[in-house]
Amino acid sequence: MNISSLRHSSWDCKYHIVWIPKHRRKALFVRLRKYLGEIFRDLARQKESQVLEGHLAADHVHMLIPIPPKYAVAQAAGYIKGKSAIYIARRFGGRRRSFRGENFWARGYCVTTAGKDEDLIRAYIRNQETEDREYDQRELFD
Repeated sequence: MNISSLRHSSWDCKYHIVWIPKHRRKALFVRLRKYLGEIFRDLARQKESQVLEGHLAADHVHMLIPIPPKYAVAQAAGYIKGKSAIYIARRFGGRRRSFRGENFWARGYCVTTAGKDEDLIRAYIRNQETEDREYDQRELFD
């Protein structure tokens, strides 16, 4: 167990967070995958966290991230999704500033606590691409 400390508390709160791009835009998402990993790591550091494990699948994002108890999970996830969408719009959308009415990420996310299953979650995230391919192959023959 890796216990972290703040001024008045000790904690070990890790979360497995998954979210998707709006309308699961695979073509756009695949082009951006190589840039998003570093963006997510930088944004996590700004919330006093780090991405312990992550995978950018063809149409969704998996992340194992410890979030200090002074931040709500919704606050940290919303921050990472929101700031990364702004970065994407500015860098790849040809926009000089933030925009209204357009979103890169779909609303919401899925989150589970890691707890004692951290090793299982890490393995799941690492092997996600392989498992998806195997599932797709089975679907073809069912």
